Amino acid sequence: MFVLRLLLKNAFRHRLRTLLTMVGLVVAVCAFGFLRTTVDAWYAGAEASSSTRLIVRSATSLTVPLPLAYAERLRAVEGVASVSWSNWFGGIYQSERNFFPQFGVDPPSYLALYPEFRLSEQERVAWQRDRKGAVVGRKLAERFGWKIGDTVPLRGTIYSGTWSFTVRGIYEGADETIDEGQMLIQWAYLNEVVKERTKGRSGDFVGVFVIGIDEPANAALVAQRIDSQFRNSVAETMTETEKAFQLSFVAMSEAILVALQAVSVIIIVIIMAVMANTMTMTARERLAEYATLKALGFGPGFVVRLLFGESLLIALIGGVLGIAATFPLAAGFKSLVGTLFPVFNVSALTMALQFAAALVVGLVAAAWPAWKMSRIDIVAGLRHVA
Repeated sequence: MFVLRLLLKNAFRHRLRTLLTMVGLVVAVCAFGFLRTTVDAWYAGAEASSSTRLIVRSATSLTVPLPLAYAERLRAVEGVASVSWSNWFGGIYQSERNFFPQFGVDPPSYLALYPEFRLSEQERVAWQRDRKGAVVGRKLAERFGWKIGDTVPLRGTIYSGTWSFTVRGIYEGADETIDEGQMLIQWAYLNEVVKERTKGRSGDFVGVFVIGIDEPANAALVAQRIDSQFRNSVAETMTETEKAFQLSFVAMSEAILVALQAVSVIIIVIIMAVMANTMTMTARERLAEYATLKALGFGPGFVVRLLFGESLLIALIGGVLGIAATFPLAAGFKSLVGTLFPVFNVSALTMALQFAAALVVGLVAAAWPAWKMSRIDIVAGLRHVA
């Protein structure tokens, strides 16, 4: 207790300097955590993916559709337990700023493959009975104030015209990593309208097939079997795990993510230099005091512990405050961007990294002045005028 009181008095002997250093630490640790959370948000979709699902898409491009007739052939492939499909709709609600993903799906088979989407049986039945019905995530419904029975108009981009969908259900994720910012509509309704508009010349095509498998260890083998099934056909396929499919989108922004990670490290290095300067000034001002302590019989180790203790105390106080400040910052950013980042939570790993960064700053900042003060000459130190 005596040592703690001594460290507190030493740390706040120059209050303004200490407070400014702490403010810098708070900003640095908070910024570090925020940038790490942003990077985690980019990977959230891939991390929440299931190892029991495969995605089958066109080998040419994701924009090239696949024939619905492939579904029966896929069900016959050894290792395939279930088959569903989905189409990107790409509608606009009111304005382009209100972006959120919309998928045309086959309700029975799709929901069976995504048990993490929690929907009541009543809402499930209501959606399947209404071809113009839609199911939306809880966060998406809260964002726009939608309730069951509301009509949502969307301006089509891929599918031209104005489309109206009735909210028949609001799903919740099984945990906080599940995206609750999507809208699911009926693929059969989209296909029906396309056929009417083209007088039957188009239709019966899907964007991707979603495959359920029983053994995740056999994912690569099942994917190979599927692609072999359609090799040299009019529409060849490319099959990959759901995680790999999600990561292919993340890879498009890989340079940005690397830059964010680099900036987060640079921020810590900068505050480390600021903190080291503070501790060096502190040690220089107390040169006579440390010399007196050595003259009274205190060894070099005691002086070293005083400097490291003071530096760590300042760093850890600033680090804890920085960690605490990360949560309101992340919450404010999440509300600002809406469903751009469906999952934007400060993880336990991020908090651990923030705490570790503050600890490293405190240790490194005190290393040089502690080494110098442990080697001071008593006579020279006593002659020093602060």
